Amino acid sequence: MTIQEQILQELNPMQQQAALFNEGPLLVIAGAGSGKTKTLVYRVARLIESGTLPNQILLLTFTRKSAQEMLKRASYLLDERCENVAGGTFHSFANMMLRKYAPLIGYDAQFTILDRADAEDLIQMIRKEKGFATAEKRFPKKEVLGAIFGKVLNTNHSIQEVVTQDYPQFLTYTADIAAIANAYHDLKCRMKVMDYDDLLVYFVQLLQNHSHVRQKVQEQFHYVMVDEYQDTNAIQSELICLMANQRHNVMAVGDDSQSIYSFRGADFRNIMAFPKLFPHTKVIKLEQNYRSSQPILDLTNAIIQGAKEKYSKTLFTDKEGGDKPIYVETDSENQQSKFVAKKILELREQGVPLNQIAVLMRSGWHSNDLEIELQARHIPFVKYGGFKFVEAAHIKDLMAYLRLVVNPLDTISWNRVLTLIEGIGPKAALSIQGFLKGSDLKTFPYHVLDGKAYQQPVVSLIQALAKAQMMMEAPALLLEHLITVYRPFFKDKYDDFNKRSGDLDSLLGIAQRFQNVEEFLTELTLDPPTDTQVETQAAHQEEAPLVLSTIHSAKGLEWHTVFLISAVDGLLPSFQSLTDPGQVEEERRLLYVALTRAKQNLCVIKPNLSHSKSYLYTGMQLSRLCRFLDESRLLKTFADQVVLKVSNPRPSFFKHYEVDSQDDMDLSASSQKYYF
Repeated sequence: MTIQEQILQELNPMQQQAALFNEGPLLVIAGAGSGKTKTLVYRVARLIESGTLPNQILLLTFTRKSAQEMLKRASYLLDERCENVAGGTFHSFANMMLRKYAPLIGYDAQFTILDRADAEDLIQMIRKEKGFATAEKRFPKKEVLGAIFGKVLNTNHSIQEVVTQDYPQFLTYTADIAAIANAYHDLKCRMKVMDYDDLLVYFVQLLQNHSHVRQKVQEQFHYVMVDEYQDTNAIQSELICLMANQRHNVMAVGDDSQSIYSFRGADFRNIMAFPKLFPHTKVIKLEQNYRSSQPILDLTNAIIQGAKEKYSKTLFTDKEGGDKPIYVETDSENQQSKFVAKKILELREQGVPLNQIAVLMRSGWHSNDLEIELQARHIPFVKYGGFKFVEAAHIKDLMAYLRLVVNPLDTISWNRVLTLIEGIGPKAALSIQGFLKGSDLKTFPYHVLDGKAYQQPVVSLIQALAKAQMMMEAPALLLEHLITVYRPFFKDKYDDFNKRSGDLDSLLGIAQRFQNVEEFLTELTLDPPTDTQVETQAAHQEEAPLVLSTIHSAKGLEWHTVFLISAVDGLLPSFQSLTDPGQVEEERRLLYVALTRAKQNLCVIKPNLSHSKSYLYTGMQLSRLCRFLDESRLLKTFADQVVLKVSNPRPSFFKHYEVDSQDDMDLSASSQKYYF
């Protein structure tokens, strides 16, 4: 059976249109759970079956894992040719191209990449040098400065505009912030390093300023496909335009209703403006949902219908049955926690695995009380939104050694590695670096260390790094060598080094998959693993744990049962967003994302927080239901289906139950029908 025949047999009519589309710009508005990945996979396979060479297709995603999974699925459909499609993240693709053309932008091809924490350390070094690291005035910290610089690049806004919009309290320091930004840029160039944002910025500059490179890219890639287009920022949108060939064979797939990352620079307007950017765009909407029951979809459709700017769509499913979502009110946050814990245990007894249940919240700290309750009832859980693997301190130490092997001019890595040695502080570390002659470790003048208490360990370190440079083509062997060098400092620095040792072994295992150190280091920086031995629970746990997650971290995932807690106006939407209409609209989309994660059961809970001391700082009463759920429009739409137990009407697409006391936790047989 040909791929085209499979498309006609396996896909619904709208998916077929997208998968069979040939030339020109295509925008696929893919509703939650509508099979967008399947559609992309079939189009890749069909293009190759029809004669397009795999290396003429570029598939851009926001994680390397998603690109790999799509191409693997395409290979199962067709053959192994699909794995030769150019696929990856925007940043990894930019990195690949810059390695090839680095001299054209004034860089050596051996540049290294700073992760977020290293970039902030470099900013802090400049901040100190310029005298802003004092307690005399409230100057923005390194994290804020890094966020400002990133948003400037990703949104094409000026420092003045970003500070005015996001950090007005620092407006008087705008000129100083700009000076630090310039110094940061110059120092990165001297060190031959780039941060994440630089990868995209320099790639744009490369395509803009060197027409022969732009022409090669356009001739190479006959088809460009972009997944999750609603999450692109201004510079990523510009990249797509620069890479598009004359026929504008760009396929953008995304859902405007799930654009929730403006804090990262993502621009909701990109997906709305796509048809204007590429005239004659074919717009296809995927509205058939394969995840949720119809009552859940009725709720989510009603919520997103209130969005001020959107591609109108109505999700539907062929699934039969399904109960209405449940709405619960409690008189306190602790009552909310007790209710959720009780229902989770009931679901578990009914055969729903804990890892198929998720508790979602607007911000991570909203689950603090619930976590205590879960621990008291011995319910295992994992919480998403913590440190990434490479952000753990002991892994960052080892990566600093690796970076120095590749690039001995990396000041931040020298500072981290040298200060592990007893007696060496930031000043001494800077002084030692000053004796390096260029990037040649073998010519270090060891005599300058005579008489220093730290002479021997520094000599041993530099000799070890020089030896490591001869192992560049054997990452695992090199890393094993560096772990031997690092281990004494590792044991001295961390009281729980035994627990952390597993991470060193994991890193060594990862290294064995790579042919050279540069590729290994780039991979770790651009697309790192997420779990560490320090933060995850024991592997011998008796059952897979319940999931607690912020809504942002839950995007793209799904569960049998979802609880949305703290659905209180001021928490969702966040009180910080209420002065900006655009941010309020994004909060509506955030709620939509949360509710569309549920497959079978959905429960929304509103505790009364008006007397909670934990929330006094907001200056709000925090007793009103989330405004997106309490709209009179929704009440009118579903008035004939109301099932309520209180006098004050609530959204009619909910079954309702009010929990006022501990006695109400023991639901009667008559009330049980309102639950899962």
